[in-house]
Amino acid sequence: MKIIAMIPARYSATRFPGKLMQDLEGKSVILRTYQATMQTNLFSEVYVVTDSEIIYNEIKTHGGHAIMSQKQHESGSDRIAEAVETVDCDIVVNVQGDEPFTDRESLQKVLNVFKDDMAKEIDLASLMVHITDSEEIENPNTVKVIVDQRGFALYFSRSPIPYYRDKTVQTTYFKHKGVYAFRRSALLDFTKLPMQMLEASEKIECIRYLEFGKKIKMVETDVQGVEIDTPEDLERAKGLWGKN
Repeated sequence: MKIIAMIPARYSATRFPGKLMQDLEGKSVILRTYQATMQTNLFSEVYVVTDSEIIYNEIKTHGGHAIMSQKQHESGSDRIAEAVETVDCDIVVNVQGDEPFTDRESLQKVLNVFKDDMAKEIDLASLMVHITDSEEIENPNTVKVIVDQRGFALYFSRSPIPYYRDKTVQTTYFKHKGVYAFRRSALLDFTKLPMQMLEASEKIECIRYLEFGKKIKMVETDVQGVEIDTPEDLERAKGLWGKN
């Protein structure tokens, strides 16, 4: 089974333009993410897929592999699907460019899903982290996920899910971490599926897979890290980086 990693990387970002080129303790965020992914030693190849010459040159200058997108894309999945069309592989791992704390243990858990899936019923696998902080639970920048008894995703939302109506119930919340592992065929299918109302409303691309009946297996990890969506996140990442 050939496994590759692709890191979609846009220079523009609504909440924090140019965030991937921000300095994180001496290196750009995107370079930190690329190097962390490489250092897991889990992949035959690792690529940054970008629409930006700035990001492309940043990776190439430091000896990495980068691919320039040929089209405009609405989502990271669309961006890497274009690149994957010409790459031979079985499993594609999408590592978000703003995840410099990407770690081997969490990625290995995601990949094990496919190694154990003899019936090949799983289309995607992804990560979730137990969260208890009320501000994080309420924060719309934090995507929450709920799962069934087998760990398959039921829904993703920027709102707190489940809604905490009955205060006597012990409610558990999970944050979705932006790491996906796809069967190559499921990723290529994504580009042929039209965006529906739920995805358009929430602005969460993996909802499209659920709306069209794809199976997403969620794997719990206790590695929190920091996803850099805002300048405040970058400052948190700088503080956390010194402790690693």
